[in-house]
Amino acid sequence: MALLVRVLRNQSSISQWVPICSQLVPVSPTQRQWGRTLSSTSQKIKIAALRMYTSCVEKTDFEEFFLRCQMPDTFNSWFLITLLHVWMCLVRMKQEGRSGKYMCRIMVHFMWEDVEQRGRVMGVNSYNLKKNMILMTNNFYAAILGYDEGILSDDHGLAAALWRTFFNQKCEDPRQLELLVEYVRKQMQYLDSMNGEDLLLTGEVSWRPLVEKNPQSLLKPSVPTYNDEGL
Repeated sequence: MALLVRVLRNQSSISQWVPICSQLVPVSPTQRQWGRTLSSTSQKIKIAALRMYTSCVEKTDFEEFFLRCQMPDTFNSWFLITLLHVWMCLVRMKQEGRSGKYMCRIMVHFMWEDVEQRGRVMGVNSYNLKKNMILMTNNFYAAILGYDEGILSDDHGLAAALWRTFFNQKCEDPRQLELLVEYVRKQMQYLDSMNGEDLLLTGEVSWRPLVEKNPQSLLKPSVPTYNDEGL
């Protein structure tokens, strides 16, 4: 098992790293006036956002990405893989109107909380962690813009975006780019086939394998389970 993955998995789960949703995300005076119904909906979306982000970091086979894409076993590689999956979730949830966009904002908030906590677990000192957080924030928004343009383009455009961001302009094997383009396309197709209301209620996302025996197949999303309160 890769060293980074082993260290992170031996730590507390993400649900323990990230504070309680209602305490983590600040509530503005305007939000307090939404009333009980809207407040309840907001809390459900926060929980769903945490579950969706958790799916990005706990259901992704990082070791497979390290191996297939020849990525170094580093914290930065973990962040690049996580960023790609978070971005795919953001693209999907932005299709769900105001609630979906709100969920995107909360999920990104959880991501940065988790990144900071994991940096500390890896022993990065406060000064370097602060510098790295600033750099990763800049890279995050640049990556989102590049990926957005790539997904709306053809495979050459998407490959260029992945080459610039995911591979940091250092991929010399076109097969790796081809593999990642195929992965993003099939994963986006899978996410698009999932029911938006279910995603807002549960936030549960599963990821297709990076390498499949039958790449042309499309997995049918499983029906999510939740109680009467949508949790």
